[in-house]
Amino acid sequence: MSEVIFLPISEHSQVGDARRQALALVKALGFNEIRQGNVGIVVTEIANNLVYHAYDGTLLIQTIEQNQGLGIEIISLDKGPGIENISECLRDGYSTKGTSGNGLGAISRLSNCFEIYSDQVGTALLVQMWDSSSVHKNTKERLVIGGICLPKKGEEVSGDSWATIQQPHRTVLMIADGLGHGLPAAQASLEAVRIFREQVNLSPKAIIEATHQALRNTRGAALAVTEIDFERQSLSFAGVGNISGAVFTDQGNYSMVSYNGTVGYEMRKLQEFTYQWPRDGVLIMHSDGLTSHWRLDNYRGLSAKHSSLITGVLYRDFHRGRDDVTVLVAKERTEDD
Repeated sequence: MSEVIFLPISEHSQVGDARRQALALVKALGFNEIRQGNVGIVVTEIANNLVYHAYDGTLLIQTIEQNQGLGIEIISLDKGPGIENISECLRDGYSTKGTSGNGLGAISRLSNCFEIYSDQVGTALLVQMWDSSSVHKNTKERLVIGGICLPKKGEEVSGDSWATIQQPHRTVLMIADGLGHGLPAAQASLEAVRIFREQVNLSPKAIIEATHQALRNTRGAALAVTEIDFERQSLSFAGVGNISGAVFTDQGNYSMVSYNGTVGYEMRKLQEFTYQWPRDGVLIMHSDGLTSHWRLDNYRGLSAKHSSLITGVLYRDFHRGRDDVTVLVAKERTEDD
């Protein structure tokens, strides 16, 4: 999990601010000067596109890690009017606003990962950039994981936290939602992350039981832990409180069961459930800062997109706006990832 830079983009003055914050981030990550310049170009082009072509535009910028290397992830979200012909827009010289028309093409060329999803609701764009092109290749991580964690409006820190650990034959994922908001809630959820990392070799149920003891001197938290075992092709889930989990496949969908309670305070019942994990499965977990009214199959083709792009679309369309929110998506890596 990393802190997310959240930037509404609706006017030209905000473009420069987005560029400055992104450059400060990658400079701190140790990007070389050429790659820093590339990041500056990409962020400027993305932000300009939001000003020229969209409304309710937002940039989410955060650090990401892969193969023990650090990179930057940029998610652009807007609510209209959508792109009718994405391949045409990627062609240099194409423009609907009288500009040079090199924006999307330049973004694609300078990015290590570039994806777009657009429909009548709006457009979501994902870019990932690494200091070295070799960092993101030859990964041994089985899952592609995307996550967004944002605080309630007016709060400086989120009371939610999330963490994942990928091992050769299994991956374990966790979301914690500290009771309330602000720093005390964050302290509880971050303590849950600490215990999760220490006890990751235990089962989901045992991890929550260990966390329950550790959180007794905090506000407590809602907590859910998922383990995907690739050899058994199984998914094990245990949850307490309002953390939702579901798996979507071409053959059908299923939701996981959490019990009422607060980890660290009162946990009357805890049970671990085991489900089948299909190779084409898309696991989605989220805190109650996201409404429960979404359906992935309402978005044609979205399940085939990068996990981070899925998190962005769900956040854009279903976050409550009055609570901390975390969205976590995981799916198996394909040859194209």
